[in-house]
Amino acid sequence: MARHGGGRGWYGKLVGAALGVTVLAAGASLWTAQADAVGGSSPEATASAKPGSDVKAVAETIVHASDKGARGVNITIDDGPDPVWTPQVLDVLRQYGVKATFCMVGTQAQAHPDLVKKVVAAGHLLCNHSVSHDTTMDRQSEAYQSQQILDAERMITKASGGVRPVYYRAPGGAFTPYSRGLAASRGMRPLGWNVDSKDFERPGTDAMVATVERELPNGPTILFHDAGGDRSQTVEALRRILPWLEEQGYSCGFPVR
Repeated sequence: MARHGGGRGWYGKLVGAALGVTVLAAGASLWTAQADAVGGSSPEATASAKPGSDVKAVAETIVHASDKGARGVNITIDDGPDPVWTPQVLDVLRQYGVKATFCMVGTQAQAHPDLVKKVVAAGHLLCNHSVSHDTTMDRQSEAYQSQQILDAERMITKASGGVRPVYYRAPGGAFTPYSRGLAASRGMRPLGWNVDSKDFERPGTDAMVATVERELPNGPTILFHDAGGDRSQTVEALRRILPWLEEQGYSCGFPVR
């Protein structure tokens, strides 16, 4: 997995020293599964859970496979939500009837709770992408990794109105055995990717489409971004890639949990 950016990432400045380590109590009132916040979500996309129910641990291995099987594809969207680009991405996904996994940065979710709720209402799944998108997390202390994962879980869950993230994606793929185990113990399956669209580099829509078409045989989970800068190329690439996937006989689903 390629790393995107260096240091603490472009979100690091948003948090600084103000964020302390948050220790989540074992009996915290959290939801255990993706909830259907507003009607219209497909049954396979969401499952209702009552507040206060226990969090169930999941496998700590990094998942890439799709729940749609051999011809399944997972669309994953990282680093948001963003007030400019997330709505546009949602519009394209709605146009083609595709559900995706949104890997949200805690500070962004906290700043834009309305967008988090819109993502959930549209039937998409949530993924914890850490508090500040620090791509050096695998070189940091376990206490720091805990803060990044657990605080982001709290931020995203609060912003969504009580819907928990069901995956954890380390920034830049900077997983550790500790971070995978911690996320899995909180019901968040570690999530990787197989195809990097390279949209973070803004290489042009044609280049992004060509990359996805060329690398899709590597596996079903495709990485896009809805934040971190101008994502107009990503929006246009999705407009071309989504119908192409359908023409090729692929079905868009979610990573196996």
